[in-house]
Formats: sequence, C-alpha cells, structure tokens
Amino acid sequence: MHWLLFIAIILITFFIMEGITWLTHRYVMHGFLWYLHQDHHQKGPGFFEKNDAFFLIFALPSWLCIMLGLQAKVYPVAAIGFGIAMYGLAYFVVHEVIIHQRFKWFARSNNTYIRTIRWAHKMHHKHIDKFQGESFGMLLVAKKYRQKVKADKLKTA
Repeated sequence: MHWLLFIAIILITFFIMEGITWLTHRYVMHGFLWYLHQDHHQKGPGFFEKNDAFFLIFALPSWLCIMLGLQAKVYPVAAIGFGIAMYGLAYFVVHEVIIHQRFKWFARSNNTYIRTIRWAHKMHHKHIDKFQGESFGMLLVAKKYRQKVKADKLKTA
C-alpha cells in the first residue's frame, strides 16, 4: 500500500469521526446510554465520571483496527484505526483540556476558534437533562456560535 493512500485514509477517517461523534453524542449519549453521560451534565464530586467510559467505547475499535490490520497486513484497516485514534487524541485535547480544563495545561485563550468551541459547548451544557440539547459536535460548530463570539470580541475591543 502506498504511504500517501495510507495517510489519506487516516485523514478521511479523522474527518468522518466528527460526524460519527455527533451522531453518537446526540442519539446514544443523550439516548439509551444517558446513564453513562448524565454525570457529565450533572457534575458530582470527584475527578472521574461514568462518562469517561466512552473513551474505552471509542478506543476499542481503534485498537482492534490497528492491531488486526497490522497483523493481517490489511493496511487500510490499520489506517482507519489510526484515524480513529488521532480523532480521539484531538477530542481529548479539545474537550478535556481546552473546554472543561480537567487538566490545567493551558490558560484560557482569546483565540476565536477556541472561544467558539467553548461557547458552543457551554450552550450544550445549559441543558442538564438528555432532552432538548444543542451543539453535539466537537471540532466543528454551527456558524451562529462563531458569529456570537466575533460580536462579543468587537464589543470588548
């Protein structure tokens, strides 16, 4: 397999994962697996949440694709696993580090994109139950959130 095709499959998988994440968040986390996601919206004491189990739910297919794809020399399958893993890393950095700041690695940013994803996520969390949610994506958010952040920046400038 040509290395450019391998990289292309990784990148395509990475971008497809945003859609899969949106669908999973909307219909699974706010659906039949709400009991795992609920403590993310209704924060209790402690560092860990039942919601953290979704890390394993997404890591398992990634690991299996990488391991089985490499063992069987079916490199497109391994590339899919690497794409899922890359999205998982991006999700961790954006969701846990930048948005919720569970890990205090960076100070709050004035970057428009970062402020936009933080605002969109804040709008998602204003709903403390599984119904009537909004903004289920992670890396791509609706234009209305970007416009609100830009308008706020103009007011404070």
